[in-house]
Amino acid sequence: MKFDFDAQYFNPEHTLECGQVFRFSKYKDGYLVISADKCAYVYGDGVKIVIESEDTDYFYRYFDLDRNYPEIVERAKSFDVPLLTRSAELCKGLRILNQNREEMIFSFIISQNNNIPRIKGIIAKLCASLGEKKQGPFGEYYSFPSTRALAEADISVFRSAGAGYRDAYLCETSKRLCLDGVERLEKLDGAQLKRELLKYKGVGGKVADCIALFGFGKTDSFPVDTWLEKVYREDFGGQLKDRDKITKFFTDKFGEYSGYMQQYLFYGKRLNL
Repeated sequence: MKFDFDAQYFNPEHTLECGQVFRFSKYKDGYLVISADKCAYVYGDGVKIVIESEDTDYFYRYFDLDRNYPEIVERAKSFDVPLLTRSAELCKGLRILNQNREEMIFSFIISQNNNIPRIKGIIAKLCASLGEKKQGPFGEYYSFPSTRALAEADISVFRSAGAGYRDAYLCETSKRLCLDGVERLEKLDGAQLKRELLKYKGVGGKVADCIALFGFGKTDSFPVDTWLEKVYREDFGGQLKDRDKITKFFTDKFGEYSGYMQQYLFYGKRLNL
């Protein structure tokens, strides 16, 4: 089954390559995207973006295709920040994904002090070790491991996947999540959620903001990394050094649109727009 969407406001490259997701790869004329236990092939036909999957409803929501992105782009331009205006216009097809909550918690614990190829490799090894092998229309793939499978795994599994010092974080957090469940986190607002996430082993401020934004859809979150520190200094003339204070500067400025603005600024700076 497949469906399509206006390419003007959906660019798979910008959406997938902007650091919010790790389980995708180049495939034929587009990308193969895996989320939880589901898979999709996403490509452009020149006018439309086409999504092929056995789970079309899931991926319609996953790619946030109900959202009014023309309004978000105009909102970005209204802040009158040159980098933000350029990025929102040139990257208007960048969308914030609605990803699996548990998958994002573990993925962003793995992401800390790490580069994207290595993050993707660690996640792929964990999926192959603890996930379920699936056969889809585009070949074999592995589901993301259940929280229970991660909780019951020996720490050596995380170590052999290349997690390094993060092995203890994954081990402890999976056990706690298995006991507590993720449902209680879903009921919290952005500030409450961040406070709760910070209680998990291996979750600092930036990782908590990433999980809140990319896993729970809290668009009032604004993750700050080295790229956003650069944006803060060079494009906003900021002098603060503390990342928590820089985060507050941006969330005070952008409010409920913070997450969208973060992605435009992050990706725009990386592309040197």
